[in-house]
Amino acid sequence: MTTGVLLMAHGTPAAPSEIAPFYTRIRRGSPPTPEQLADLEGRYAAIGGVSPLALRTAAQVDAVRAELEARAPGRYVVAFGAKHTDPLIEESAILLGGAGLERVIGLVLTPHGSSLGSQEYLDRAEAALGPTPFVPVAPWYAHPSLVALLAARVQDAGRAVTGRTKVIFTAHSLPQRIRETGDTYAEQLAESARLVATAAGLDEWIVAWQSAGRTPEPWLGPDVRDVVRQLAVDGLADAVVICPIGFVADHLEVLYDLDIEVAGVAAASGLGYARTASLNDDPAFIAALADLIIATDGAP
Repeated sequence: MTTGVLLMAHGTPAAPSEIAPFYTRIRRGSPPTPEQLADLEGRYAAIGGVSPLALRTAAQVDAVRAELEARAPGRYVVAFGAKHTDPLIEESAILLGGAGLERVIGLVLTPHGSSLGSQEYLDRAEAALGPTPFVPVAPWYAHPSLVALLAARVQDAGRAVTGRTKVIFTAHSLPQRIRETGDTYAEQLAESARLVATAAGLDEWIVAWQSAGRTPEPWLGPDVRDVVRQLAVDGLADAVVICPIGFVADHLEVLYDLDIEVAGVAAASGLGYARTASLNDDPAFIAALADLIIATDGAP
């Protein structure tokens, strides 16, 4: 029998003209104000007009498809669905559900799990599949190959700066109310940072959050910008290395929020700045994703 694989990611505008409808969808039908839209368009303009995420994700999907076909010819049918752009998760799930597959494995392209993050993707996929059995891949931040890849990147980035260097691991912030539901997202980030830091040979490291939403409710902190400022005020570092451990590809939250905003904070504070290279379609990362899918499938 054939197994379906549904890879899922956030999605991103593919052209400047798509920024307004994209953020209207994210805001559940509420269009951004002219001021908000101008700010968003300015951020995209600063990184080249659009985010490379769509191309990076497409390359990841193509590479996973090829890797699975090489390992188990004819066994896997790989599709992609996005949370906010076409093809939507539901559209791809419906197609897989009508293909007569034995089961569908769902893999969200983020290593940590959260009720307000990856679980929403998985729930939407399962609801759209109908009677086809759905098998989600559990949070995979502790996969040995992923840990090794990130540890090597931390070491490489550390060589790009000099002096006393602090390594800061970041992920996308979420509203603090997730802590009231037993959500372990924050604990997962702390554990994955520990695993990567240990593998990289670090004696100390910092966990921080980034890219919090602009809403009145409190979000998980501390914010990485505040952490960088405080390191400078306290005289504890000459440089920072940022490892966005919650992300697996280049996109706005990495290229703008870190490489422009946080790098600017570091420069204004008199600190050097380096960031770990994104995983994108690194063959070793793709092999790790294939490992996860095959292990979840129970295939040899």
